Amino acid sequence: MRAVVQRVKQASVAVDNEIVGKINNGLLVFLGVAPDDDEKDIKYISEKLKFLRIFEDENEKMNLSITDVGGQILLISQFTLFGDCRKGRRPDFTASCEPVKAKKLYEDVIDALKAHEIVTEHGIFGADMQVELVNDGPVTILLDSTKLF
Repeated sequence: MRAVVQRVKQASVAVDNEIVGKINNGLLVFLGVAPDDDEKDIKYISEKLKFLRIFEDENEKMNLSITDVGGQILLISQFTLFGDCRKGRRPDFTASCEPVKAKKLYEDVIDALKAHEIVTEHGIFGADMQVELVNDGPVTILLDSTKLF
């Protein structure tokens, strides 16, 4: 699994001009699923998001987690995170997971975050979504459950 994590003041996702998920202070997370992802990847991503210390403490140091600040997560599925642009001009998406399995794993990540008692909103898997955000910092972190980066 790969995730692009952005610390936000607010974020929302709309489908067909209707907001389907909205958060205030927290994390906007774009999540891509690989074909061989499984429960260990869900655990890695959900725990990393819970304990990642990217919120500022009273000394303006990134020392607090989402649970420390009572933040929320907006999770958006994004298969393009596995797009390979090394060859040619059009991305190759063969490294992303097929939709049925990817949807199940995406929903499992939502459930894992909720089990961590994090308020979690989400988009609609496979939908054409419009995402709005106010990036805080800006702070953007990349995660990969295979620890590629």
